[in-house]
Amino acid sequence: MRKFPFLVMALAVAALTSCEQGGGGVSSDKEAALQRVVTPYVNNTVVATYSHMADAGLQLLDNTQMILDKVEKGENYTDLMVSADANWRLMRKYWEQSEAFLYGPASAHNIDPHIDSWPLDFNAMNALLHDSVRMAAIEEEGGAYVGDKLGYALKGFHAAEYLLFESVIQDGRAIGTGNPHAANLTHAEAVYLLGIVEDLTQQAILLEYAWAGEVSTAKQALLDEAEIEPYEDHYGAQMINAGKAGSLYVTFQDVAEEIVAGAIDIAGEVSDLKLGNPYISSTAEERDYIESPYSCTSTIDFADNIRSIQHAYCGALAGDAAVSDYVKSQDADLDTRVRTAINESITAIEAVQNFENTAQGNPQVKAAIDKVSALEEVLDKEVLPLLSK
Repeated sequence: MRKFPFLVMALAVAALTSCEQGGGGVSSDKEAALQRVVTPYVNNTVVATYSHMADAGLQLLDNTQMILDKVEKGENYTDLMVSADANWRLMRKYWEQSEAFLYGPASAHNIDPHIDSWPLDFNAMNALLHDSVRMAAIEEEGGAYVGDKLGYALKGFHAAEYLLFESVIQDGRAIGTGNPHAANLTHAEAVYLLGIVEDLTQQAILLEYAWAGEVSTAKQALLDEAEIEPYEDHYGAQMINAGKAGSLYVTFQDVAEEIVAGAIDIAGEVSDLKLGNPYISSTAEERDYIESPYSCTSTIDFADNIRSIQHAYCGALAGDAAVSDYVKSQDADLDTRVRTAINESITAIEAVQNFENTAQGNPQVKAAIDKVSALEEVLDKEVLPLLSK
């Protein structure tokens, strides 16, 4: 996030106040137009996405608690694995649709790497599952132990994914099938899975709280039970109150630029890393840079990343004021090209078949890279400069 020296911030606020007092100036009109964007963006795009993600987390937490109960009783739980997989996918969907706004709490509190680091450290995971002392601590402390004591490569979405989805070992690598894991988890695995999901859900709730300033009673109860203090960022209010005392943002233009910069960042990550590394695969590290290798949902993830850009730029709900409206008012052709680039990126990504096993040198992957790179280019080289005029 951009940091403004105090003097620069004060001067900018003074300039904005002077312009507004002049009545109807160009900057005043621009600020009014961009101000209309912010509340729908915060409430209907950001907060709603994190709220849905946390809701899915609560459902997944219920699933994994029941799975552990069944394991301890020696009862079949195949149906619970299916339900858990569905809720993992749902939670994952909302997370991926949030990646255009990883600035703010997700970055400031390291929640992004905390819940979405890959690949897993299989050797460390195997050692953990066979360490009776640490497994007893996880059983006792649950998500608190997982969150505080385990490294990023042993927790979050992908640690849960490995335990929820079936995989086979080929050439020393775990190759996912995308199917639910058989109902044959060991007790240690079921305990570990529950701890991972508890921590994952807590992190989702913390994100929602940091943006909204409050959460539902059930979500607050989970934080209270774990004795977790929520982050008092009130980041949504920071945006909505741009230009006022206490806000991080001097103008609504700053907010709009932050929104677009977040979209540029994730477009670059999708094209250069998420798609690009497996496509090149010149090293083992690049070959294994597969985002969701066990659920086989990588291209779904990537398409949802572009949908996060779509929601940020166009608005998540029909009729929402959005950055797109301002761009269209200044350059209708540019707005059309951005919207077209978004749609073409999603279409190209969804055309890729069996990404996890065919990414290297795949022309469909290259086509998707090119489309997403074009989207990044138009946002970076045309939309951002337009906002700064």
